[in-house]
Amino acid sequence: MPFRLALCLLLLLACGRLVAADSGTDHSVVIERHWQHFTVDADGAYTLEVELVKRIASPAALARQAEQAVSFNGSLDRVVAIEAWTTKPDGRRVPVAPQQIRDQHETASLDAPMFQDTRLKVVIFPDVAVGDTLSLRYTVRRHTPLFPGQFEDFTVPGFFRHKDFRLSYDLPASMTLHADAAGFVPVAGASPPGRRRHGWRYVDGDNERIEQGSVSYLDYGRRLAVSTFPDYAAFARAYHARSATAAVPDDAIARLAARLTQGLDDPRARAIALSDWVRHNIRYVAVYLGPGGVVPHPASSVLANRYGDCKDHVVLLQALLAAAGIPSSAALVNGDDAYRLPVVPTLGVLNHVIVYLPQLQLFLDPTAGTVAGGFLPPALLGKPVVLADSGQFAVTPAFQAAHSRTATRFDIARDGSSRFHVRRSNGGAMAEPTRQVIRATPQAERDGFVRRMLAGLGQTGDGLLEPGDALTDDYTLAFSGATDGFVRLPGPVALATTYNFWGGLGDAVFELGREPERRQEFVCPAIDAEDELRYALPPRTRVLALPKGVVVDDGSFFYRSQYARQGDAVVVKRRLQFRHTAATCTPEDYRRMRPALERMMGDLRGQVVVQGR
Repeated sequence: MPFRLALCLLLLLACGRLVAADSGTDHSVVIERHWQHFTVDADGAYTLEVELVKRIASPAALARQAEQAVSFNGSLDRVVAIEAWTTKPDGRRVPVAPQQIRDQHETASLDAPMFQDTRLKVVIFPDVAVGDTLSLRYTVRRHTPLFPGQFEDFTVPGFFRHKDFRLSYDLPASMTLHADAAGFVPVAGASPPGRRRHGWRYVDGDNERIEQGSVSYLDYGRRLAVSTFPDYAAFARAYHARSATAAVPDDAIARLAARLTQGLDDPRARAIALSDWVRHNIRYVAVYLGPGGVVPHPASSVLANRYGDCKDHVVLLQALLAAAGIPSSAALVNGDDAYRLPVVPTLGVLNHVIVYLPQLQLFLDPTAGTVAGGFLPPALLGKPVVLADSGQFAVTPAFQAAHSRTATRFDIARDGSSRFHVRRSNGGAMAEPTRQVIRATPQAERDGFVRRMLAGLGQTGDGLLEPGDALTDDYTLAFSGATDGFVRLPGPVALATTYNFWGGLGDAVFELGREPERRQEFVCPAIDAEDELRYALPPRTRVLALPKGVVVDDGSFFYRSQYARQGDAVVVKRRLQFRHTAATCTPEDYRRMRPALERMMGDLRGQVVVQGR
């Protein structure tokens, strides 16, 4: 894949996620010129020539723009030439000296010898000030193509003003280039004899702010995908041809599979046992498909070294499954927040690979260390995938069981101090992430948890965290303690009717309703939450105002709140269930949701007013 990571870094992209883009167009830097020219050979090798000229328009850009990184693969690429300089407003040119161009490894490849080929050329511009123009020119030769005889590229502009951004692709006349362009227009040009030249120009304009929780900009924004693959089936065949042989089990893998599945008759249980072993015993090195290559290391090598990237985890799991007699296929997918595939296939979006078990209709991600066996990380739900062995499309489940239950009790004394106890139970897909967070928290931080939590609520006090340890389907933890000055009695005083601990019911509602309106699709995960809040009041305390219960039942949301006096206590109960037909919702869905969200948010802001005597 042609230097997607290099271009991402140059444009302040992070592999599909736009950096500093949630506020719209960044006017602190202006791209005066950005030209990329690819000369592609018949075998898929190519030469990339890049010229990038940008002007520093604001002090805010100095720290981010004074360095630029060019990413390349030491086994596949060779940096042929690189030069850079700073031009001052008076025309004076300050060149970048050779010692100011530094070689370094990608962060992900450090301490992982199998991935030492993923490199960076970091260009450090000298004497940079507002008003300066920074120029970078480089040439990279991709001598070993990712897919022999094929070429593909994917470009997403950064959220800057672009005065002149062009891409051109010069291919042999025998190679057909397919394109999917949004925000780019074709540029006509002459083709050399026996060659075919294609060009596109970026249409500049302001970018809308990326809304909270929206899907990836790749799904709806300006981008250019080009590929010589005629369709995804051909793309899948090419990936399969380069990866299938690595998933063949050897004797060591066969012995391991037999040991791990001993006594397990159910195929699903056996598959999950094998996946869990890979997840827990093979260290994950986060190298994206493309920059790290598409050819996985042999499963035997991954087992011996005990680390690998996503495709290495997949081939080891496939080898274990094959040894256990369970058919499987690699499944290419977007690992971030993109839910749509371009018309033409490219690794720019398909940057992750998982495993599909057709006989069980089960997807497994052997790199997912924070979910329980059989569950997928939330970012992989409702995603289109390309099955490598067949070239067919499939879709991961849009929903997986998950629920939370929270019970909170405050025992308020006459002087306004309070003792409290909170019990939180997470089940299904939510259980294991919570369990692992607690396990990974050092004891010193656990000891101060309640104190920090109270400080966040504007209270002073202390208490004890009671982590759960049982390896059950649900994970339950609790914390308790005391706080001074919880309320000012005799009052009257208003008591909140919701407290959110680690993403409770209230947090889920307010997160969905953060935007007053939406123009972009957004992720809308299923919710199943129940909260109970109990205030034990001092004797002879009067309740002056108690909110009325609310019921919302509109086909998407079911929400119920109840407020009641129980002796000297006030009890607030809430129940929320939400499940959409897909993992994402549209702006039209949001317009229909908004009235229900406003009713629920209004109820959550309700208060109980009490008067002491």
